Amino acid sequence: MPDLPTLHPTGPLFVLGGPYGNLDATRAALDEAGRRGVRDLLCTGDLVAYCADAAETVALLRASGAAIVAGNVERQLAAEAEDCGCGFEEGSACDALSARWWQHARAMIDRDTRAWMGTLPDRIDVQWAHTRFSAIHGGAREISKFLFASTDDPTFAAELDLLGTDGVIAGHCGLPFVRELFDGRVWLNAGAVGLPANDGTPRVWCAQLTPQGEGIEIETIALDYDPAPAAARMRQAALPEAYAEALTSGLWPSLDILPAAERAATGHPIKPLRRVY
Repeated sequence: MPDLPTLHPTGPLFVLGGPYGNLDATRAALDEAGRRGVRDLLCTGDLVAYCADAAETVALLRASGAAIVAGNVERQLAAEAEDCGCGFEEGSACDALSARWWQHARAMIDRDTRAWMGTLPDRIDVQWAHTRFSAIHGGAREISKFLFASTDDPTFAAELDLLGTDGVIAGHCGLPFVRELFDGRVWLNAGAVGLPANDGTPRVWCAQLTPQGEGIEIETIALDYDPAPAAARMRQAALPEAYAEALTSGLWPSLDILPAAERAATGHPIKPLRRVY
């Protein structure tokens, strides 16, 4: 794939997914990368969604120099679509709640920014000396495909086979996890910066990948920040109260998209992990 965008980090790579228009949390994530001295940044898409500061969040990420994979939201905004393309089941609570924030996002993102969104790639590869990962939004061929920690190995393996790399850095589902497959390949979801992970805490999530010999150390990072200002601006913009409350409660207003295992984990704080793969 000669035209495939490829990053060649000289050291660690800091990953953030799902900024969702949450300017405060996105700024906190970029500050954390700076505190760690990490210069190579990657975002797995959905720059805008539930929160109020759509344009400001996009501008901040563009100024950061982060490599950005297109999410379904970017694809839909660029196409002037009528919905977010998130993959929510029609008539579900998630589908109903998305209508209001989608109209807000459409109003906040100007034509030039939409054109820029249309240039974002669906895939960016990350090449270290001995290891190659593919950064995508949802699935290898389906941008809004939901894959969770409880998804079976054959499904993950099929996705990785399509990409032909040692591992994946993904977003979309909103929950951080790392799955090592039976053959040693790895699937990382860095979680979302813009919304808590339904674990009963207001923390948001990002990740760092660091080369260690012939392996890659993966660290999932729980990030503390003050969500109150972002929630207040959501209320000022008349965005769904359920998502404004979620910023502080750490609980999602709907569990429509979650498999049984992830539903059962609702309200249980997620533990960060750090391991070499």
